[in-house]
Amino acid sequence: MPITLGIALALSAALSAHAQATDALAGASAMPQTQSIEGYVREYFEDIPVMAAIAQCESRFRQYNAETGSVLRGEIVHEDVGIMQVNETYHKKVADSLGLNLHTMEGNVSYARYLYEREGTVPWNSSKKCWSKKPEAHIAATPTQSSLD
Repeated sequence: MPITLGIALALSAALSAHAQATDALAGASAMPQTQSIEGYVREYFEDIPVMAAIAQCESRFRQYNAETGSVLRGEIVHEDVGIMQVNETYHKKVADSLGLNLHTMEGNVSYARYLYEREGTVPWNSSKKCWSKKPEAHIAATPTQSSLD
C-alpha cells in the first residue's frame, strides 16, 4: 500500500507540474487563440497600415507552411521568411542581436517594424506593385517616436 500511494503522489505531482507549465506557455503567447493572424498583424501595425498590406501581398498573412509546419519561405527567394518575408541573408544577424526570432510570428513582425522605422517600405519594394494598390497603403501613418527624433 505505501508504494502504491507513493507512486500515486509522484504521478499527481508530475501531472500538476505539467499542467502549470502548459498554462504558463499558453499565457505567454502575444496573440490570443481566438484572434486570426491577419487580425494580429492589422492590430500590430494599426499605426502603419501599409505594413498590413505588405503582409497580405508577401505571405497572405501566413507565418508557417501549412503542409510542413515549418516557417514560410519565399516562393522566389528562399531566404525570405515569415509573414513579412524578411530576408535572412541580410537581416538574421541584426534580428538575432535584438533578440528577435524571424521564425516566430512575434519576432517577424517586430523586426519588420524595426526595419520600417529605419528604411520605410523600401525593403519590400519587390512586391510594391501588389501592396501599393491596397487602400491601407494610402492611409497616412501616425509618426513614431523614432521618426520624430
